[in-house]
Order: sequence, then C-alpha cells, then structure tokens
Amino acid sequence: MDEPLQYYFRKFGFNGSAIQRIASGEKYFGLMLKNGNIGVCATLKNKIVAPGLYSDIKPDLEKTTDRILFTAYLNALLNYETNYKEDKDIFDFINFERYNNLVMVGDFKPLIKKFLNFGMKPAVFDLFSEDEIVLPLQLRTKYIQKADGLILTATSIFNSTFSEILNEVKKNCDVYILGPTSILNNEMKTKWNIKTIFGTVFEKNDDRILDIISMGEGTRHFQPLGKKVYL
Repeated sequence: MDEPLQYYFRKFGFNGSAIQRIASGEKYFGLMLKNGNIGVCATLKNKIVAPGLYSDIKPDLEKTTDRILFTAYLNALLNYETNYKEDKDIFDFINFERYNNLVMVGDFKPLIKKFLNFGMKPAVFDLFSEDEIVLPLQLRTKYIQKADGLILTATSIFNSTFSEILNEVKKNCDVYILGPTSILNNEMKTKWNIKTIFGTVFEKNDDRILDIISMGEGTRHFQPLGKKVYL
C-alpha cells in the first residue's frame, strides 16, 4: 500500500519559498503560507527546528521531524480547497451505535468521554497515553481485525503507522480519520478507502494560531479559533 506522504510528495513536491511563517512548539508544529493558509501537525514529543531560510527546506520523508513539517505544509496547501457546508463534531455526525466492534487508535479524551456518557466503550489504543481506558498495544491488531468501525488519529499519517493499521482492517470496516493533523483531501478517501475525514480549518492569516503553538499549547487552546469540518 502506497503511503500518503510519499504519494503527495511525488504529486505536489514542496515549495519552501511559499512559506510565510513557521511555529514549533511542545505539542504542535504549524506554518502559514504566503497566501494566508494555515496548516498544523501534532509533534508527539518530536522537536522541529526549521532552517532560517524557508526556501532551503528540503524534506526527507525518512525523518519523522520532516514528515511532521510536510504534513503541516499539506494541510495548508490542501485543506482550503473545499467549501465546507457544516461545522460538525464527529460524535454529532456519525451514529456510532450501529457498530458492534468500535476501535479508536488515538486517545481523544473529549470524544471518549462522550462515548462513556452514552454507555458506549470503544477499544482504545494509543502510543503514549497511560489512561486507564487505553488497552495494551500488543492487543491492537487483534481488535482492529474484528472492528466494523475504526476511528484513526491523523497522526498515524506522519508516524508511519497509517499503512500498517489499514492493512489490518477488514473490507467492511468503516474508517474515520480524526484530528487537526488531518489532510482534508478527497484522494485521501478514495486511495485509502476512508469513509470520512474530520479536521480543522482556520481563518487565513490568523497569527494567533501560530502564537499559541509557539507558546507550547495544543488543541484545547487553538481549536476554538478554528472550524471543525469534515470531508
């Protein structure tokens, strides 16, 4: 299975000269293009230090830090192509009660709280979280192979687990990608059989987003300034 970042790099390349500003923080990396478009990507504890001249950036997709940078670049490049009709949260959009075996890869705490409040308990896996609800990683394949619904963190795209996980799902499993890191592009759906992608877009030229990232803050602080959308 072709992996998204390599595919998009072959298709679009990378133009560092198009970047207006970069922000690197403890939780997120973000950039703004000269046309005002903003893209963000979670760092998962990776530290990205960009060259002084953005035109000198040459991403090496064998390096996790460069994959983070390129993911943010793709978000800025592609996430503004669609005229999104609604601002909806995944829980309000999908009827999850229809799934018998729901799996989440990513510890989305607000979403998990909503599930628990409705008496639903998905199987949750996460590389870093030690929350009580999170299951041991060695059980992930077993649960994914039985899943009829899968909520997959968009960070899987840059941390190289995306293709591995999708190779484990059965054909009739509905796969949803979630998070501000999401690449909101129709080819993500058609090439990798994704049912719906949930992400975030920001007002153009909103420097507050990059300021928040630079201060080391994350989703909880910049999400209210953006718009939750789906594709």
